[in-house]
Amino acid sequence: MLHNAYVTGGTIRTVINQANALCADHDVEIASVYRSKATPSFAIDPRVRLVPLTDLRSDGTRRVQPADGGKRLLRKFRRLKTPFPHGLDFRYRRWDPVVDAAIVRYFRAEKSGVLITTRPALNLLSARWAPKRLIRIGQDHMNLGTYKPALRDALVRAYPRLDAVTVLTEHDLADYRAALGGGVRVARIPNGIPPVPDRPAVPEGKVLVAAGRLAPQKGFDLLIDAYAKVHARHPDWRLDIFGHGDLKPDLEARIAAHELTGAARLRGVTARLPEELSAAGMFVLSSRFEGLPMVLLEAMTLGVPAVAFDCPTGPAEIIENGRNGLLVPPQDTGALADGICELIEHPELRARMRTAARESSARYSMPAVRDLWEELFRDLAAQRG
Repeated sequence: MLHNAYVTGGTIRTVINQANALCADHDVEIASVYRSKATPSFAIDPRVRLVPLTDLRSDGTRRVQPADGGKRLLRKFRRLKTPFPHGLDFRYRRWDPVVDAAIVRYFRAEKSGVLITTRPALNLLSARWAPKRLIRIGQDHMNLGTYKPALRDALVRAYPRLDAVTVLTEHDLADYRAALGGGVRVARIPNGIPPVPDRPAVPEGKVLVAAGRLAPQKGFDLLIDAYAKVHARHPDWRLDIFGHGDLKPDLEARIAAHELTGAARLRGVTARLPEELSAAGMFVLSSRFEGLPMVLLEAMTLGVPAVAFDCPTGPAEIIENGRNGLLVPPQDTGALADGICELIEHPELRARMRTAARESSARYSMPAVRDLWEELFRDLAAQRG
């Protein structure tokens, strides 16, 4: 179950990849709580059913207005703070009884199988309302340390009702096991990368690529500040940032303030990100925090050397500093600029890192990750008898 399977984002892409990998041997369905448009942004295998639970956008409005232009009466409830713990998840700041009822009805209608929920609010609802005849797994696509205390406390109280909790990193595995104290099985299953099709080799361009939502978490404001220092030393290198979000006007203003217009570009969403990455000189991750950054895994699978903040969590489990990429202190724009310049000024180091990046990304291949899911399913089913 996803919050909204019809938009872009690392969690959506990861879950769809997971469903596509499992559907050859399992009957797989993706339930989407909201539906912001007619068709999803990512390709879904025809064998995977996509079921929208509502025809609402995430703000509670109807995706298609009725002919009379009427308004949803129950939308007025969204002005109220939800009385339930799942409202502590920032995606559920307001109470919408229609949405809550649709989720619970979906849970209750399922007679058997494995229910995987994919964010804190959905995990809390599953723990409280999903029938015990289902094997209930809660995924965490971020990390426990980033949640506010009230939400973290709600998760720790509720998760022992689930059959298992899966996390993306060894760091988060240790945090959850310490917090839950053995009350529920916790397993580390990282994001999986589908096979990369063979493409003709392209010359490496003098381009730095970054990608993600234009939101504070991704730290693109920090990246632009760091790039201003890089541009002063290497004006022939360009910065391309792919993604969309509410911070676009602020980032455009920051680019203009640094007099980087034309050198640093906000490219929007692209369906050709693999091609853009393949032709890049390096990938830059400037996040303030992460779960296990999907786009970093994709870049390394394509053999793109990376420079990343050593933020919580994920980059340090993917990048072996100095071998397949560079790690620099979190939110240190000077160190980020120096790391980028080091790779620019040492092309032989970039070449070695390209090879090492491809090699180290093998453990995140989708077949390897699918096997981890299969093992968890078998173990949980065996416990049920």
